[in-house]
Amino acid sequence: MSGSVLLDTNIVIGLFASDQAVLARLSKTDHIFIPSIVLGELYFGAYKSAHSDQNVRRIEELIATSAVLVCDAATAAHYGRIKKALREKGRPLPENDIWIAALAQQHNLTVVSRDQHFKEIENLPVEAW
Repeated sequence: MSGSVLLDTNIVIGLFASDQAVLARLSKTDHIFIPSIVLGELYFGAYKSAHSDQNVRRIEELIATSAVLVCDAATAAHYGRIKKALREKGRPLPENDIWIAALAQQHNLTVVSRDQHFKEIENLPVEAW
C-alpha cells in the first residue's frame, strides 16, 4: 500500500494504543495527514480523561511530527456540497466527519477510518484499517 491518507480519530487512537494493524499500514503509506478536527476530538478526549496531562503530551508530540490540515474557504465549499448530498439521501453524518470528508476531497486524500458511514459520501475514497 502507498499513497496519501487522512486519518480519522479512531485510527489515531489505534496509533496511540500501538494497534499492530494500524502501525503496519502506516509504515507502508507514503503521505499521512491529520485533520485539525481530529486534533480537537483528541484534545476533548484528553481533557476529560483521568490522565489528561499525559494524553495532551501525546497529542502535542503527534502534532510536532505530523502534517496537519486545517479548514479554509475551499474546505467549506466541499462541506456544503457533501452535507447537501447527504441531506438529499436522508443520510446525516456527524458534523465533524463531514468536515473531515471535506478536507479529504479538497486535498484528494483517502480517509482512513473504522467508521462505516464515510462510505455514504460520494467520490470519497475510504479505507478501514
